[in-house]
Amino acid sequence: MKRLWTFVYNKILGWKIVGDFNADKIKKCVVIAVPHTSWHDFYIGLFIRQLANIKISFMAKKELFKWPPFGWYFKKVGGIPLDRTPGQNKVDAIAELFKKRDELRLTIAPEGTRKKVKEWKTGFYHIAKKANVPIIMVTFDFGKKENKISEPFYPTDNIDKDFEYMYSFFKGVKGKVPEYSFDVD
Repeated sequence: MKRLWTFVYNKILGWKIVGDFNADKIKKCVVIAVPHTSWHDFYIGLFIRQLANIKISFMAKKELFKWPPFGWYFKKVGGIPLDRTPGQNKVDAIAELFKKRDELRLTIAPEGTRKKVKEWKTGFYHIAKKANVPIIMVTFDFGKKENKISEPFYPTDNIDKDFEYMYSFFKGVKGKVPEYSFDVD
């Protein structure tokens, strides 16, 4: 089956993976995928999971998990329902998930939407700090048809410098909808 996934991803779609998740060493991390401009990012993410042979989860609004067969499917491929009711401390709740599990690699789109944004939301960063786990950056570069995977990055106490470093990893990366791509200037 892996040969079929590889054939479709590499030969038919023309994509490649650059880097490695170090799955044998990194059991817990926050994975940030940038840019998030289209629903196509979902199946590209599924290809990465299969080809890297790694469990990677994602969070999505709980409403997506209500209706069969979608709810079952999203859970099967690593989905975790997120209650987006205002007034909750989502950072603490998600950081607690890391403490309760032996293995959790959680993908978050720091833009928080598929539309154009001028800056990232910071929740993923605070989750990683609170859970004491690294951040792994993954490009969804439809221009180069490449998913580049960073080395694990442990946030410091300097959020500005950390974001500058992370932004630089994604410089020039173009999403499926290029005009919605996050510009790093």
